[in-house]
This record gives sequence, C-alpha cells and structure tokens, in this order.
Amino acid sequence: MGTTTKKGVEEARNQLPALLESAESGRATVITRRGKAVAALVPIEEFNAAGKQMSLVSLKGSGRGLWGRDPAKTIDALRDEWER
Repeated sequence: MGTTTKKGVEEARNQLPALLESAESGRATVITRRGKAVAALVPIEEFNAAGKQMSLVSLKGSGRGLWGRDPAKTIDALRDEWER
C-alpha cells in the first residue's frame, strides 16, 4: 500500500477529484467525521485484493490431520464408543 492521508468530510467533498487522482496513483485516504474514521477511499487494486478469502487450511493449528488419516473411520469409531 502507498501512503495514507486523513481528510475531514467537508475537505474530502471539496477535494474529491484530487483524492480520486491520488487513489489512481496508489494513495489511500481515510475520511473522518468529528475526528472518527468513517470511510476509506482506496486504490481499486487494494479493494479487490481485500475481498478475496484466504484458505484457512494452510494456517498452523488449523486442525488438519486432527482426525487421523481417515477421518470417517475415526468418527465411526467414536460413535461406536458412545453406543457401548
């Protein structure tokens, strides 16, 4: 990500064409109301990248392999244990 600037609502409204050019150049702008961030104007590449879900399987501690090599067999064994 490039640089990020903060603008109040009125300032952002008055400078919208310039802020759009900044976004095209790779710079993001956070728009604030009464000092609190309410929106962000970001380059479209960042917006598109943010919407993609990462695969959770590759995370450490994801539980992959928790049920052994054959999860169905393990679950069947656990069910059998409960029926005893």
